[in-house]
Amino acid sequence: MIITIDGPAGVGKGTIAKIISKSLGFKYLDSGAMYRALALFADLNGVSDNDSDRLKKILIDLHIQFIEDEEGERVLLNTDDVTEDIRTNEISTLASKFAANDIVRKILREMQRRMIKDKDYIAEGRDMGTYVFPDAKYKFYLDADLKIRAKRRADQLKEILGINMNEENVAKEISNRDNLDMTRESCPLHPAADAVIIDTSNMTIDEVVLKIKTVIDDA
Repeated sequence: MIITIDGPAGVGKGTIAKIISKSLGFKYLDSGAMYRALALFADLNGVSDNDSDRLKKILIDLHIQFIEDEEGERVLLNTDDVTEDIRTNEISTLASKFAANDIVRKILREMQRRMIKDKDYIAEGRDMGTYVFPDAKYKFYLDADLKIRAKRRADQLKEILGINMNEENVAKEISNRDNLDMTRESCPLHPAADAVIIDTSNMTIDEVVLKIKTVIDDA
């Protein structure tokens, strides 16, 4: 069974998806980490998001793995642990630019579909319920006020990387990223027609988890 959780940056979908996956005993697919890993790999190789020919070549050498250890989920890029490297604001913004490239989306979409084949998964991202897994049994779309998302993102960066970020600057970066994600020609960000939309602005993590689990249990 596949459950999708989509939404814009800083809405808390990653945290929620991890909790739901552990509660249900499902595997967790962090599609955003895949785009960030690709952006990091391309950046290290000096490849821009509009260089389709070189992108095709490096995508052949791209191998992404998710592993669990005592510290939680780790992201491996061609055997290198890039878990922290892909969480910077710079890589997040760069990932949105690469995500607008149709070649990138097609290849990563097929990678994502192969990953979850014949398994129970919580798939989290921006186009999981709309373009990657349109036949998913349950679909959710999380949203929240921009200022609240900026605070959550700033808090996350401080917790994970120990970086203090100005929330106004983070809000501007998130707003720009929203615009990139929502206006791109290839698989733009929007709720699936059959998704349950949840505004998490004034909800705790536990309340969002309960809402999602209630929808699933009552179906």
